[in-house]
Amino acid sequence: MAGKQPSVNYGSEEIQVLEGLEPVRKRPGMYVGSTDERGLWVMVKEIIDNSVDEAMAGLAKDVWITLHEGNFVTVADNGRGIPTDIKEGVGKSAMEIVMTVLHAGGKFGGGGYKVSGGLHGVGASAVNALSEVLRVESKRGSKIMFQEYAKGVPLGPVAEVPKKFEPFVKQYFKWDVPSGTRTTFKADSEIMQVIEPKLETIRKQIKNRAYLVAGLAFHLYDAREDKEYHYYFDSGITALVRHINRNKTAITTNPIYLHKSLEEIDVEVAIQYTDSFNSNVESYANVQETTDGGTHITGFKTALTRAINDYARKNGILKEKDDSLTGDDTLEGITAVVTIKMDSENLQYESQTKSKLGNAEVGPIVARVTKEGLDMFFEENPQEAKRVIEKVLLAARARLAARAAKDAIIRKGALEGMSLPGKLADCQEKDPSRSELYLVEGDSAGGTAKGGRDRKFQAILGLKGKILNTERARLDKVLEFEEIKSLVIALGTGIGETVSYDKLRYHRVIIMTDADVDGSHIRTLILTFIFRYLPELITRGHIYIAQPPLFKLSKGKEVHYAFSEYERDATIATMRSGKATAVKKATDNVALEAVPTSESTVEAEDIQQVGEDGQIVEAETVTENGQTKKVPGINIQRYKGLGEMNADQLWETTMDPKARILRKVEMDDAEKADEVFAMLMGDEVPPRKRFIQTNAKHANIDT
Repeated sequence: MAGKQPSVNYGSEEIQVLEGLEPVRKRPGMYVGSTDERGLWVMVKEIIDNSVDEAMAGLAKDVWITLHEGNFVTVADNGRGIPTDIKEGVGKSAMEIVMTVLHAGGKFGGGGYKVSGGLHGVGASAVNALSEVLRVESKRGSKIMFQEYAKGVPLGPVAEVPKKFEPFVKQYFKWDVPSGTRTTFKADSEIMQVIEPKLETIRKQIKNRAYLVAGLAFHLYDAREDKEYHYYFDSGITALVRHINRNKTAITTNPIYLHKSLEEIDVEVAIQYTDSFNSNVESYANVQETTDGGTHITGFKTALTRAINDYARKNGILKEKDDSLTGDDTLEGITAVVTIKMDSENLQYESQTKSKLGNAEVGPIVARVTKEGLDMFFEENPQEAKRVIEKVLLAARARLAARAAKDAIIRKGALEGMSLPGKLADCQEKDPSRSELYLVEGDSAGGTAKGGRDRKFQAILGLKGKILNTERARLDKVLEFEEIKSLVIALGTGIGETVSYDKLRYHRVIIMTDADVDGSHIRTLILTFIFRYLPELITRGHIYIAQPPLFKLSKGKEVHYAFSEYERDATIATMRSGKATAVKKATDNVALEAVPTSESTVEAEDIQQVGEDGQIVEAETVTENGQTKKVPGINIQRYKGLGEMNADQLWETTMDPKARILRKVEMDDAEKADEVFAMLMGDEVPPRKRFIQTNAKHANIDT
């Protein structure tokens, strides 16, 4: 094995002790997760959450975030300010301790905070360690005390801000508050791969926090683009539920809001049913999102099912002989937000990622608050209760119909691997991690793909035409559609109640459609089905989109392929000049870009001579050795479909792992994805029309 070999004489001299903030700089991933854009957001979030903690303690009403030129970020609040007195027994200012010592602050049992969202093993000290420069200011009374740092090391003692000083950034907004904390930092490019904060990422996250902390105002300024945003929601998570459902048809007039504190645990629940077939339940603990749920979600779901069953039986809607409604029935069409706040010292998570709440005592408390609140709401609002019960009963009937349809399919031959569909050209490889499945549009392209593939590890499933739009279809109708049934059988995961992602037969599922409007539509229909019925294929990173070339350029025996209009123009310039063009290599996630070298620049006259599809760029007349002759022009073919390529061309451009371009389908924001699918693929026309009109200018339309 290459690299430094371990010492044979292993002794105390081999033990390395990292002092102060050195562990953070040595292992940044342990503290902020990564050094890319996500890690940068964690740094910003940790400083913002310190201000949010002040608000949850009832001591701050505003948080200001400013993005400056030079990649500086400023976060300020009107809370209490960081203490600056000397800590007894340490001999340092409390401010310096908070900013330079890991696991130091008012959230570790010192009584500074009862409820805290910012305590996640990171904190301001880790942000300081990963910052090229950082300045923190604390305003208390008539004084503003400050300290500056470089890579976590103080540049001087804590001191009072002089009347005139030179700040890190020129655009320093007015901070006219009686007390508070203001922090300005710039991520260290030596460690962080990304140091430029993205406006949209920060805007989305602080809007979410504004929903979760009712009455807290967020003010976001981007001095780079001269933009500002302000968020304040007096109704908190109720407003969040309305926002999530804004493109859906609500069944209950207003969100059902439940709020109660039991045993020092504060529970808030907001619920609204829509005519959708999908559920959207979000959960939070001390303002931090618990994406994998936990005990609070278990308690909520249990109480929701029990409350609806009890009301239905009490009012004769369900008879004694009837089966009880299941959790899946009561969750269909629901949008819910469940959030708890509790003593930070007692907060427990089931994993290092802190995405799943583990406190056993929280489940019964959330269940009690939910059950008692829903019982009271149903009794006081019988018409709303009736609409909820009707929705759930409809879901139950659909579930039974879907089960019958699935059982019928299994009896006929196989939904779970008993026999593979005849249209599947399977691969020889049996190891799923080495196997790929191409979903190909049309018989012609399917035949070409079967001829061009490497049958050892590449399987082909041809899909005839446009599949069913599953956004508005229940499972029983979905399973009746032959193309979808074939896809589910080929994947091997099953569907519905018995889905098992561990049975997936191919770890790369590649959607390969024509580069036209119909191809884009078919791709969207396939993604809609996967997102709604097999979403973990996306979250586990199994879904990809193939990128076939748009153009074939030939000049005599010289042949090139171009994946974009820009690359087409660059290639033409290269073919005309005979000089090399530098082209970025494709990766599984990145589209190919042509980048001309300094020796081969795409000039205007080159681009102007690009012919239409099938035409030839005008031939040139050149003089060589005193003789004039014609040089052949460049033939340009615009591919309108995969079937226009022969098998060899499809392999070398689109299917060969050494040369192809694959775009990995990822889902960073499930809520946003749900919103977009509901808007673009649902029944409501006005939201879709608004979206198209707003975003038409961003569309990438081939000319």
